[in-house]
Amino acid sequence: MKVLIPTTIPLVFPPRQEATFHSYDVTAPMPSEHLDAEVLVAWQNPAAQLASAAATLHSLQLVQALASGTDAIVAAGFAQSVKICSGRSLHDGPVAEHTLSLLFACIRRLDTLQLAQQNKHWDMDYGRRQAHAETASEYTLSGAHILIWGFGSIASKLAPVLTMLGAHVTGVASTPRHRGGYPVISDKQAREQLPVTDIVISLLPATAITENLFGSEFFPRMRRGSVFINVGRGSTVDEQSLITALKEGTLRVAAIDVTKDEPLPSTSPLWTVDNLIITPHVAGNRPQNAEDLIVRNVEALRTGAPLENLQ
Repeated sequence: MKVLIPTTIPLVFPPRQEATFHSYDVTAPMPSEHLDAEVLVAWQNPAAQLASAAATLHSLQLVQALASGTDAIVAAGFAQSVKICSGRSLHDGPVAEHTLSLLFACIRRLDTLQLAQQNKHWDMDYGRRQAHAETASEYTLSGAHILIWGFGSIASKLAPVLTMLGAHVTGVASTPRHRGGYPVISDKQAREQLPVTDIVISLLPATAITENLFGSEFFPRMRRGSVFINVGRGSTVDEQSLITALKEGTLRVAAIDVTKDEPLPSTSPLWTVDNLIITPHVAGNRPQNAEDLIVRNVEALRTGAPLENLQ
């Protein structure tokens, strides 16, 4: 079985009789000698290159994405006979870490402190706001009520840390139930809790159901002065509604690692809106143990066993 491995990530595989691994450049057309490959591993492939692979890899059986979402793979137009598997679980740790980083930056307003540093200003007002009885709760996770939309494997790593710091965590998913010791409620139930929620975190993938889920009917329901963080997909957020919520003070601060258009154009109003922290889609930028997942799914494909993370 021939497996194509992208040069965008260093991957090392021991010699195997049942499979051969060949590198390919994601910025170039597929090498003609490898158009008979059965497995394509994708990581940071441009859309045009994926579309070309879909059109030319005539023996393809499986696309193994190393990203946690497969929306770019699906959009490339692979044949229905080609199975698509995500890299879910490869990014749990890194995304949880980045989410925590953005959350701490929002809660402790590290963005305003960074500006003060750049201006060589010792921000005494910050200290007074932080200590004031009416605003003190905004500068800590202790006692905060947090809703996490998309309560899967990433949330299972994130939630215990938030709990350890004193936050009250509730998950939101399509199937309400307890998961990992946390209550998981429906989208409808979660919206009813928005007026008493301090922080909303989105880990949602890009689907037809999640498109613009966080929009003009969502943000106005949030408690005034609350926090919103998106480390899922940019398509889930109506960006103009996010800007309005920040300008009107519904949101005290927000942080996003993803946007609808990536890279975010310099003309986007997101760059200049106050109280918004932006990072360039780097939350899950380092898949962990990718070789193990690839080998397991190649073997499963070869033997007819169930594939992991099949979409």
